[in-house]
Amino acid sequence: MKGNSLQGTIPDVEDLQDLQSLDLSLNNPSGPIPHFIANLTSLLYLNLSFNNLEGEVPVTGIFSNLSADVFIGNSKLCGGIQELHLRPCVYQETQKTRKKHVLALKYILTIVFAASFSILALLVVFFRWRRNLKDRPEQEDRSESACFYPNISYEELCIATGGFSSENLIGSGSFGTVYKETFTSDGMVVAVKVLNLQHQGASKRFTAECQALRNIRHRNLVKVISACSSSDFKENDFKALVFQFMPKGNLDEWLHPEKEIHEKSSLTILQRMNHNRCGLCTSLSSPSVPNTHDSLNALEPHLFSSLGVMGTIDYAAPEYGMGIKVSILGDMYSFGILMLEIFTGRRPTDPLFQPSSSLHHFVETALPENVMEILDKTAFHGERMSKETYGEECWASIKKEQTECLVGILEIGVASSAESPRDRLTMRQVYSKLTAIREKILRAEVA
Repeated sequence: MKGNSLQGTIPDVEDLQDLQSLDLSLNNPSGPIPHFIANLTSLLYLNLSFNNLEGEVPVTGIFSNLSADVFIGNSKLCGGIQELHLRPCVYQETQKTRKKHVLALKYILTIVFAASFSILALLVVFFRWRRNLKDRPEQEDRSESACFYPNISYEELCIATGGFSSENLIGSGSFGTVYKETFTSDGMVVAVKVLNLQHQGASKRFTAECQALRNIRHRNLVKVISACSSSDFKENDFKALVFQFMPKGNLDEWLHPEKEIHEKSSLTILQRMNHNRCGLCTSLSSPSVPNTHDSLNALEPHLFSSLGVMGTIDYAAPEYGMGIKVSILGDMYSFGILMLEIFTGRRPTDPLFQPSSSLHHFVETALPENVMEILDKTAFHGERMSKETYGEECWASIKKEQTECLVGILEIGVASSAESPRDRLTMRQVYSKLTAIREKILRAEVA
């Protein structure tokens, strides 16, 4: 709507929740900037320059990360975030307004007193619970999920892993190696990730992982049990992280088993969908060497600023190669690529994809008519038929509704991994679409 001599106040477009771009520059609207614009969660671009707007600029939503160019030519605007360098807003408080403020203050004080009393009561209950907990036998408190060990010495790790023997090696990568270990004190099995300190940025990564994983609790993140920052027997620096051992392996092993098709590799369609509905994650495994801790890439975004983009480069958004700051839209690209891998069974590094092609292009060109040709056939193994009948009969048994659902799933992966960040779906949109498809699949199976 740029350059149309529009007048009056900005109309209410709050219901347009999927609006991504709004350009009202070079018009003549007056009045304040409506606060509903800050509630448009899908809005990626906004331009209000060269108008007659006045009053305070909001600071939430898209307004929390805008440049001054968006508001240039509106001399009566004030406030906003500090980077805009607008004059502060001056408020003239009337007597009626002051009365409202007094009433509001009384209301706030009442809430504060009530909240303080509630907190005090909760503290009393908490300390009583702690006292009762200490009186219980020690063995009642020890469970695999609750155990957290203090810092472990290099000597303890060396003994438990048999001198970091190759027999206990379960994974390796550029940042280090992973060993399986059993605590002699209680028999708990763990995975010890020994960092390769010769790799650039390894020490920073160790510190970043400790800081992030110490505070994060999520079902998609491997639990950190302890850490070791010490020296080996030759006085060389040694750093390791101790994780909860995941006996079922990682996603990469389930999607790309080295052996022939067997029970372990038979992830059904619903299981693959449920994995995507859990949230964002990225497979860190290289095509040749699996990495035990595939969920470590879900660290906080601020860690990437000093360490670079973690994980396999084939899952990284193309804009990162141009130096663009890590963003949620970049996460959506990684999610989309992983989603396509989960349902096609092909890595983004598959030899099938020449330099001019990609997993995204491979799926996009096959939809919707050739969807059954690109799907991972193991998704139907164990769900519909035995190994002996596995083959083309599988496709004939699939209902039309299920085929439509599979097309919809892959379309979500394609839309999430679009080359342009503005063309990608949001996680809210993905979750809504996947939930609807999952319910449709369940109804089709019942029918």
